[in-house]
Amino acid sequence: MNNILRKTLGIMAVLCLPLLSAAQDSVHVNLKQALEIALSENPTIKIADRNIEAKKYYKDEQIAALFPNVSASGSYQRTVQKQKMTMAMGGSPMTIEVGTSNNYSAGISFSLPLVAAPTWYNLKLSQIDVEAAVESARSSRISLVNEIKKAYYGMLLAKDSYRVLQANYANVEYTANNIADKYEQGLASDFDKLRADVQVKNQKPQLTSAENALALSTMLLKVLMGVDVNEPIIFDGQLSDFEDEMLNYQVADAQTISLANNSDLKQLEISQNSLDMSIKLLKASACPTLAFSGSAQYMTMANDFKFSDYNWFPYSVVGLSLNVPITAWIGTSYKIKEARLSQSNLEDQRKYVENNLRVSVNNNLSNIRNAMADMTSNKETMMQAQRAYDIVQKQFDVGMATWLDLNSAELALTQSRLLYHQSIYNFLTAKAELETLTGQEN
Repeated sequence: MNNILRKTLGIMAVLCLPLLSAAQDSVHVNLKQALEIALSENPTIKIADRNIEAKKYYKDEQIAALFPNVSASGSYQRTVQKQKMTMAMGGSPMTIEVGTSNNYSAGISFSLPLVAAPTWYNLKLSQIDVEAAVESARSSRISLVNEIKKAYYGMLLAKDSYRVLQANYANVEYTANNIADKYEQGLASDFDKLRADVQVKNQKPQLTSAENALALSTMLLKVLMGVDVNEPIIFDGQLSDFEDEMLNYQVADAQTISLANNSDLKQLEISQNSLDMSIKLLKASACPTLAFSGSAQYMTMANDFKFSDYNWFPYSVVGLSLNVPITAWIGTSYKIKEARLSQSNLEDQRKYVENNLRVSVNNNLSNIRNAMADMTSNKETMMQAQRAYDIVQKQFDVGMATWLDLNSAELALTQSRLLYHQSIYNFLTAKAELETLTGQEN
């Protein structure tokens, strides 16, 4: 027997080693750490940061247009058949070949815009593009933080619901075992035993469904964080940890909540600035431009390849060039009118968005108030249901209560626990939505 016992313990130890190893490799992550990981690993944030870099490069490209444009050139031509000219010399024609067999030229040229308003407005427009990319990236971070928070709260709700159903299953299973013992002693009927067994089996699918919901919510949270779904991460916390935050939360008045940092409104404001600058650019494109330019060249011609004997002849020139668009204003005036209409549309869109945001603010504030009231009521109900269940459980053990009484008490306890956790979840999600509307990044 001792050998068999030692072998059995050895086998159990070997089987438990992978579980112990997995538990040691698991990483515990709370909500704050989950947000930090998501903001550094989520692909959406990486793409937004690259877009900012791209806009900055485009701005540098526009700045380069303000510097002189310098270019060098060189050419070589080999005359295959020289041009011939016929001249009358003393009454008789004479044919003369013109040119040389080899022609070389090399030079450098430059141009510098002195008065070029479109270039300056393009530069200002590229700066606005950078601001738009930065705000878009901020919007992505705010949205991601909101999604991570709601996913984390959803995971906690699934975890707490699973625990409640586990406790419910344990109570139902305990009651079924108790009835089975009474049935063996002749203190319970066959009907009571069958009814208790059926209830245990009915609770199993709910428990399995809750377990699957927990696994799915955990996987979704990992995806939003930008980590592999198979990473051994244990998410800490439970919804009851936020009860004190609910009790101490001060609900603000809807009129005092500012939407100045709302990302949607900020992006519309940047779009308005961009449209204003585009109109200025349209006007500038129809204005005269002045540029300073020059070039310098060296040329030589020869019939042989004795480079040391070549004579190079310099040639250089500088000048100003003025470009005055005479008829450009005909088309530009219509483009400006189109842009004015776009400005009006954008202003109406901003008012519409702001009104919708105000409705959302009021709705979330109402949800927060309702959740806080529900939590207080549900907690009291849960405590009463727990006391009622404990009393009925003791009465059932001594035969003073029926199985139906115990079942009703168990159902009331389970529902009160689920409603308690649901009210905290409703508060947290409404609060997260309100923080997103006000443009909070954490």
